[in-house]
Amino acid sequence: MSKNIVDAVVKFTDLDFQTKSLINEAVKARKMAYCPYSNFKVGAAFLGFNGEVYSGCNIENAGFTPSQCAERTAMGKAVSSGERRFRACAVTAYQEDSFTSPCGVCRQFMMEFADEDFPVYLAKDETEITNVLCTSIYNLLPYGFKFNTSKTQ
Repeated sequence: MSKNIVDAVVKFTDLDFQTKSLINEAVKARKMAYCPYSNFKVGAAFLGFNGEVYSGCNIENAGFTPSQCAERTAMGKAVSSGERRFRACAVTAYQEDSFTSPCGVCRQFMMEFADEDFPVYLAKDETEITNVLCTSIYNLLPYGFKFNTSKTQ
């Protein structure tokens, strides 16, 4: 994986098969969103180093604070299955004027498992995906907090 992933908007049709499949898994997850308060559906999918894809949707709660973002739902499924390293992530939602990126909490959550930078694909999922913003976790959170657990204190 490149340590210098450059942000770019590309056509969905120009992406490789694996990336398109990852985005499509995020689209499927988005359809399962439980969001009766915001009506803002989000889907996410992570490609683990083991080759497995872990997907999730946002899950809201009347208390708001216990709500769960799609990215943390998907990554939580991966971690609870034993995966700790990721090759890529896709997030789908629909905002007319912009791509939807992970919130700050999700960015830091993703950074916890980013020993190396990995691509993050943001797609607008309304009827047909045309463009995808290709970025990375390091680009989304350039000064993310990392605690060195390899050293004893």
